[in-house]
Amino acid sequence: MEVGLILIFWYGVLHAFGPDHLAAIADFSIGKDTRKTMLITLLFAVGHGATLFLFVKVLEYYPIAESISGYGDLVSSMVIIGMGAYLLFLVSTDRIQLRLHRHNGKEHTHIWFGKNHSHEDKAVRASAFSIGALMGMGGVRGMLVTLSMLGGETINLTIVLAFIAGVTVVFSSFGLVILYINSHFLSSKANVRKVFATAGLLSVGVGINMLLF
Repeated sequence: MEVGLILIFWYGVLHAFGPDHLAAIADFSIGKDTRKTMLITLLFAVGHGATLFLFVKVLEYYPIAESISGYGDLVSSMVIIGMGAYLLFLVSTDRIQLRLHRHNGKEHTHIWFGKNHSHEDKAVRASAFSIGALMGMGGVRGMLVTLSMLGGETINLTIVLAFIAGVTVVFSSFGLVILYINSHFLSSKANVRKVFATAGLLSVGVGINMLLF
């Protein structure tokens, strides 16, 4: 069983390196502080693992053709394209705002979406979990192949946690890269627009590439 858990953990690590996942993490984490970025990456990973667990359990009892399970990749592609298009919409309509202020003597950069100053932490957290869950559909086939190497082990919560741990390692590491960008490049509205536009274009490009190939 220990070998199986290690195998699932490394599948999670390799799975997380997919450009669609990294693009999604970037889309959600740009402009956020350390706590929010780490929480977003964790929720994305948990949502991802929960969906895979649900679908794999269903497929244990109700096998379907591979061509049908392949629609999960289509869902993932459309999600990442939609996220990228939304970021480009925000940039083009000037709905990304930046304000510098101080908390406890430290200068703080606050970035928000829309015309009015707002804090929408709960919405962002819920969205990170939901997007992670939707994109989890794209990993079902890979998970089934990996589980087939375990010799018929029952899919349980321990296996799911091993997968979540694997993807969390990568997502959190990439989140640190985004934090570096946040602290070094998002000091002006012009830079904010450039970074968000770049993230949007990359997301759309990654999604289209997934659809074509």
